[in-house]
Amino acid sequence: MAGQTVIVALGLTADGQKMPLGLRLGSTENAAVCTELLQDLLRRGLTVTDRVLCVIDGGKGVRKAVQDVLGTAAVIQRCQVHKARNLQALLPQARQAYVAAMLRRAYRAARADAARRQLKALATWLETNGHDDAAASLREGLEETLTVLKLALPPRLRRLFATTNCIENLIGTVRHVTRNVKRWRDGGTIQRWVGFALSRAATRFRRIKGYRELVTLATALHKTETSEAAA
Repeated sequence: MAGQTVIVALGLTADGQKMPLGLRLGSTENAAVCTELLQDLLRRGLTVTDRVLCVIDGGKGVRKAVQDVLGTAAVIQRCQVHKARNLQALLPQARQAYVAAMLRRAYRAARADAARRQLKALATWLETNGHDDAAASLREGLEETLTVLKLALPPRLRRLFATTNCIENLIGTVRHVTRNVKRWRDGGTIQRWVGFALSRAATRFRRIKGYRELVTLATALHKTETSEAAA
């Protein structure tokens, strides 16, 4: 926006309400900017006492910041849509439909081990057919694209948390609200407009579908913590 990158954090309450938590401006989506955002959330009272599911895109800056600030409390789900887009960008058009179908099939598998086998088989197929860069892209962060499967979430929660669509819709509202702004004097102007847009979007949020099942997410996250402690 006006030559600046805006980083936004969106939270989800225990009763299924979406809530914008904060924003930061930077020249790029780098780890320092993302780290400042997360640290500010903690300073302002965000309490992380148990494991928390963090749904992120493939940006290395966001990934590093989440790990640095939240440490082992962060259980990361990489956006499956972003992974698919990154993969498609490395493929010729003739291969894109087949690979997209194989990705969808894998991500819709009933269990993480089945999805893992299918994705690894696809990576091998890509290498065999001369698409080494695409194979490397698929393998990078592969396990983190399967977190919702490993947590064994109910179907509706699994679909919600498998991608960053929830926050993408929020960003769409920001773009709509700010579409008529012609002059951005400075970073402060950008922050004020984005903050206003986030507040406006929040008034229109509805509870997520399947919010009554969020207890299963909390239970699954707690199990990951207790199992590691026992190990």
